[in-house]
Amino acid sequence: MQITRSVESEIREIVSRYTRAADQRDGEALAQLYEADAVVEVHYHRGPDGMELLGTLSGGAQIAESMSTAMAPHPSLGWSHHTTYDHLVSIDGDEAGIETQFITFDVVGTPKPEGGWPTGTFGAQGAIKPIESGYYRFTFRRTDGVWRIRHQDVIHDIPYVF
Repeated sequence: MQITRSVESEIREIVSRYTRAADQRDGEALAQLYEADAVVEVHYHRGPDGMELLGTLSGGAQIAESMSTAMAPHPSLGWSHHTTYDHLVSIDGDEAGIETQFITFDVVGTPKPEGGWPTGTFGAQGAIKPIESGYYRFTFRRTDGVWRIRHQDVIHDIPYVF
């Protein structure tokens, strides 16, 4: 049985693949989602003062390099976890867009004690805290039946050093 997917589900899946590649710091996987000459613009939303452009990445190679090296590596037992929600999708032929809100969490596990966990210990051991929030705005183009990101705006809610 072949499952047919809607364009909307294809677009949402690309965003899901984006967040997973970002969490894994996998620039090569991320670059596969973009057109060769795609552009990523990173902004800080300053409330009533509007948006401030913090930086621009151009082309798959620069996007891949940025994801692989510009973000701090995860610490021991550490991870980041991107979540997206409230997807607004638009589709017009071979062009599409999605705006979604995001929150990124910093996840750090507690090391298992040398002698094992104390009696009575249960549940998750570590800490999870939100570290980023904002909006992703993606535009896509379908070429030869494949959807790829052609432009992305990352709009942070708090100051962000880029």
